[in-house]
Amino acid sequence: MGKLYERIDGRIRTFIEEQPVFFTATAPRADDGHVNVSPKGRSGSLVVLDESTLAYLDFGGSGAETIAHLRENGRITLMWCAFTGPPKILRVHGRGEPVFRDDPRWADLVARFGDADGPSARAIILVGAVRISDSCGFAVPFLDYREERTQHAEHFGRKTDTEFAAYCEKKEYVGVSLDGLPALPLPLPARTDTPPVGVGASAEASSPRPA
Repeated sequence: MGKLYERIDGRIRTFIEEQPVFFTATAPRADDGHVNVSPKGRSGSLVVLDESTLAYLDFGGSGAETIAHLRENGRITLMWCAFTGPPKILRVHGRGEPVFRDDPRWADLVARFGDADGPSARAIILVGAVRISDSCGFAVPFLDYREERTQHAEHFGRKTDTEFAAYCEKKEYVGVSLDGLPALPLPLPARTDTPPVGVGASAEASSPRPA
């Protein structure tokens, strides 16, 4: 039997923090709009801020459907599946908000992610829980976690923040969604904190240049 929970604490919080992947779902208001479901990984990129609020880092590299939908209507669902241990599916239905890099809240929020922050962070998605519930995961298969994929962090770690901003401007469905809704603000706002620097960008920034 599924249960409803009043807050994200105890074993619910532990379950969330132990899962290596979660899923987000959003949709526009329009009946013919594109519903979006996205898998999210990268260790440490989701944090529980308090008993009713979560946040995750939104990285570049894909479209910006989630951001666009949240800007229009704020509806979002997060879902976790237990691929090991006792079967469980957990959903948090909530109200979401994208916090962009020039927002006064950015520096304090991004610090909560520690080393999970990276050169391609373009927004932070804040989610206030409205409904927290679980259900059986009897049909979810057992899957063994192996390791993190590093390609995304390595690829964008070779770009300076200026290069990443240029990348965002050129990529389709970043400034607007599939349905033409405003998504990521472009040009990409500069960060209100000091951006982390990847390996390649670090070498570029620190190496002396010829006179």
